[in-house]
Amino acid sequence: MEAFVNFTNQTQGRDRLFRATQYTCMLLSYLLERKADKETVIVKLKELESSMRSGRKLFRLGNIVHAMVAARRTTQLPDPVLRLCLTASNLNRVLYFICDTILWVKSVGLIPDIDKQKWRNWATKCYYYSLLMNLARDLYEISWWMEQVAHREEEKKNSSHCDEQDQDQICIGAGGLQPFLLLLYYALRKHPPLLLNTVKNLCDLASPLDRLGIYKTNPGVIGLCGLLSSLVGILTVASPHMKLKH
Repeated sequence: MEAFVNFTNQTQGRDRLFRATQYTCMLLSYLLERKADKETVIVKLKELESSMRSGRKLFRLGNIVHAMVAARRTTQLPDPVLRLCLTASNLNRVLYFICDTILWVKSVGLIPDIDKQKWRNWATKCYYYSLLMNLARDLYEISWWMEQVAHREEEKKNSSHCDEQDQDQICIGAGGLQPFLLLLYYALRKHPPLLLNTVKNLCDLASPLDRLGIYKTNPGVIGLCGLLSSLVGILTVASPHMKLKH
């Protein structure tokens, strides 16, 4: 119970719960929409989804400052690839939160003559570019760890033959798909935060790809991907050691 209280006391924790509820409602609405006797349930699910979306906008109002601080911090990273990817991602997040704030101002009626569709499109593009930079960072780190695993196993191979009974040793062949998948498996198995971050970013791509017309899908897929991403987010907030650093 104490862990739950600590989790919900955090703004990020409440946002993740709202987000999980929002996408669960979207998924359930899609699954029930073809059932003739579920119209009332679907309407209530969509109303709850809308309420969760509006609530999350309030939680995000202060995130512009957080993203700016994060961008300044990532400019000091020693690795040039990580510095480029993470700084570009955070700068796009700053732009996304600016657009999101303007959309919130429009939704509460403070400035009613804002072009909602234009700002929503800009917000989606900034979010999409931020995700691409995050995925580039994930792929870079995955490839780096795969090289480390391959180098370590090559040293083992030079010193002794592969032992079939050794479950932690990889027999790396000359090439092909199987050795690549083995390297990928061992690299991600030893670094769960990297795996979780990659899964989260891949799932998050579904929504902007659909909105921008790059890859059209349906609310069921978006709801499922959003739910999976939210569950990963809940896990990383509840267990900070599972969150990828930087």
